[in-house]
Amino acid sequence: MSEPVKEFNDYREKMNDKILGDNNKIIKRIFNLDTNAFSEGALDVKTKELLGLVASTVLRCDDCIKYHLESSYNNGLSKEQVMETLSIATLVGGTIVIPHLRRAYEYWEALEAQDETKQG
Repeated sequence: MSEPVKEFNDYREKMNDKILGDNNKIIKRIFNLDTNAFSEGALDVKTKELLGLVASTVLRCDDCIKYHLESSYNNGLSKEQVMETLSIATLVGGTIVIPHLRRAYEYWEALEAQDETKQG
């Protein structure tokens, strides 16, 4: 059985370790900036994750969409909140983002299924 959440996270971690292991100052700063941008500030973390999800969908970055879906899920956002956010992203991005919407929905289901497997 395929484990899309585990596969995505394992690959992301492996490649991030390799990239950061090269000790490139600019890349390290970009990664740090990204981490800090999504921490608590004038906007709460949940709002920032939803903003990241909209931007990622409009820009059609499937890896980014998965990252923000998982962060949204782990921060307690509901399926309804995430799907409403994706509906705004689809409206803004146009019909070209519909394939990404499909994959986002599928990944959200994988996140839910992973939790059900852990609980069951």
